[in-house]
Amino acid sequence: MELLIGFVETNWVNVVALIWFLACFKGYNTYTRRRARDTHCLASVMHNYRLEWMNRMLHREVRIADAAAITNLERSVSFFASSTMLILAGLMTVLGSTEKAIDVVGDLPFVNHATKAEWELKLLVLIGLFIYAFFKFTWSLRQYGFTSVMMGGAPQPDQASESELKAHANRLAVMSSMAANNFNLGLRTYYFSLSVLAWFINPWLFMLMVTGVVFILYRREFNSSTLRQLVISRME
Repeated sequence: MELLIGFVETNWVNVVALIWFLACFKGYNTYTRRRARDTHCLASVMHNYRLEWMNRMLHREVRIADAAAITNLERSVSFFASSTMLILAGLMTVLGSTEKAIDVVGDLPFVNHATKAEWELKLLVLIGLFIYAFFKFTWSLRQYGFTSVMMGGAPQPDQASESELKAHANRLAVMSSMAANNFNLGLRTYYFSLSVLAWFINPWLFMLMVTGVVFILYRREFNSSTLRQLVISRME
């Protein structure tokens, strides 16, 4: 206990930076999930597009193009999942040669010289983030697979009533949106992980970078030209 208190007292800036990072990371994810329920954002608008897509798909007899679209989405998720494993392998390698990494970064200007324990803590935070991203990407990949199975088992237009078709379309849209949201969480983790790189230079710069990531993500998801075009397209 005394050792922990001593570490906090000597590294209070790093502790504050880590708390700020976790608050921004968890807080922004919670905020976007709740805000998407009653506000136009990329997640909510794209769900409406998926619902429209699935409704039209169920009224088509030939659904090869729809299955190909899901396959393309799975390919994108698979690429990021594989890339995450490579990044984790690189981080584990750096963790095994921390002293060399400290010497390399130590020559940069404005670098806050850190101990080996501090560096290892920062690397462990990065490793934890990419493990989290990997789980999100692989779960998204599985959910897209579930969507493909549901699409393959969907009834033909003349085999079900209109209400049954709409119910099945809604289930398909929800499952594909769940997959897309998990993919988005993985990408969002990548953005936040990039800000952690600034922590190796200076904790104050790290907090500034985290704040900048939140601002960029908010603009893209809630106030971007892409969102405006998606909303306008639905109104036409």
